[in-house]
Amino acid sequence: MSNQNRLNSAVHGWSLEDIAIVPQKRTVDPDDVTLDWELESFRFELPLMGSAMDSAVSPTTAIEIGRLGGLAVLNLEGLWTRYDDPGPVFREIAALDPKTATARIQELYDRPIKPELITQRIQEMRQAGITTAASLTPARVRRYYRYAQAGGLDLLVIQGTVVSAEHISSKPDTLDLAEFIQELLKEELPVVVGNCANFSTAKNLMKTGAMGVLVGIGPGGACTSRRVMAVGVPQATAIADAVWAREVIHKRTGRWCQVIADGGMSTSGVLAAALAIGADAVMIGSPLASAHEAPGLGYHWGMATSDLNTPRGVRVEVERRGSLEEILLGPAHDSDGRNNLFGGVRMAIASCGYTDPRSFQDAEVMIAPSIRTEGKALQTAQQVGMGN
Repeated sequence: MSNQNRLNSAVHGWSLEDIAIVPQKRTVDPDDVTLDWELESFRFELPLMGSAMDSAVSPTTAIEIGRLGGLAVLNLEGLWTRYDDPGPVFREIAALDPKTATARIQELYDRPIKPELITQRIQEMRQAGITTAASLTPARVRRYYRYAQAGGLDLLVIQGTVVSAEHISSKPDTLDLAEFIQELLKEELPVVVGNCANFSTAKNLMKTGAMGVLVGIGPGGACTSRRVMAVGVPQATAIADAVWAREVIHKRTGRWCQVIADGGMSTSGVLAAALAIGADAVMIGSPLASAHEAPGLGYHWGMATSDLNTPRGVRVEVERRGSLEEILLGPAHDSDGRNNLFGGVRMAIASCGYTDPRSFQDAEVMIAPSIRTEGKALQTAQQVGMGN
């Protein structure tokens, strides 16, 4: 097939901002909506995973997110496992000139990982009584996961920019993801794996035995993967594909593999759209990085920003909008949907006549690229509300 014919037959992809949720014949009192999320034997009051980004999740913020009802994922290849006291490093990163920030971040992350710090950080989280979750890349997971286990890790996230169950390599020590996950399941260590962005990859990752897959390549606020590699799928389409894969696996095996939308979600309306399309939960980074407690001190960068060869992220400044509680649960004092994220999700579920996120997956959605601009000329002109 010629390149021209391939372009003519290409599928159109849609972002979450192109999605409108259609209200039905009934509504529900928001107080009667529960946002509870069950991840196999784990139960949370919010369908939320905090992204494994140093600027968003520290042991301290992981504890607070757990207290508020969510699950935070600590990056075990980041600053918290390279420095005994990373505070001065965070302050230096916040003070960097934008033109040289990536190069200096690469240098700061070039310090070796200290295995004993992996165990220590997990212990700090576990001692607070929260469910402990942490992330390692496929290249390093075999080397370091036992140090996390020693600290009392509850849930392992194996995460990379693009992860597949059929990785091909001439290297003798290449990770066989399916085999490794089966080993972990025998040790009773559950796994979430990602990222993926299409039906076939999601289905193969689900077949490994992972209890959840992360969906999203490139939509994050600090990610530059799409510019560096031109690889990715608009997030609404990626979620819909993964949901289709989940349905196929569920029909064949009876096992429900969680679809976790990861990246590109900074307002309650976009979170609601992801859940309505069929995501079981959402993973967010930049909204958490905008909290007063966030370790990034008003700045946000991704896991791949520090890659020494092909960095796929950039340090961005984020507006410090309030406490973690205000961002997740309110109260909100602005009408732009960036605070009280899950209050907005609750209202969306109630307005469409559902009582929980799982039933909300039956909501009718439509493609509506103009949904956020229709009738908003005054807001756009004045740069307020939906025009900001």
